[in-house]
Amino acid sequence: MNGKQKEEKSDKKRNEMKALLIRLSDDGKQTLGLLQFFEKEDKIAECKTLELPWRDNQRNISCIPKGDYNVRKHYSPRFGYTFWLTNVPNRSEILIHQGNFNRQTQGCILVGSNFLDIDGDGNKDVTSSVVTMKMLFAVADDNFRLLIV
Repeated sequence: MNGKQKEEKSDKKRNEMKALLIRLSDDGKQTLGLLQFFEKEDKIAECKTLELPWRDNQRNISCIPKGDYNVRKHYSPRFGYTFWLTNVPNRSEILIHQGNFNRQTQGCILVGSNFLDIDGDGNKDVTSSVVTMKMLFAVADDNFRLLIV
């Protein structure tokens, strides 16, 4: 396989990776969801998500709007390996990153393996966030599309 064929195969693979974030509940304090990664039609990974509640897309206090987003792998000095949503309307620096509690997000999407009230404050948190982020980073392409519904 020559360089051009390898590049075309790599581009094709990137175009086949898609992710879907299904928002399950928004109680006015936080939004819980399910994030799924697909190659073609095959689900290859799944995890839980934690976001802020919907507050009209206001910076630092709201989750982002439902929609279709471009995502790329990104290294953050603060959060380590993350995914950066690059086309969020009226927002910047929206990441998918590790974290367990709703107070650890200012509009970003936190990932984990399960929902559990870790700190006893009455809110569900996400567990095993660091491990979950490593798993997602290992299976995800460098660039992919994310649909939030």
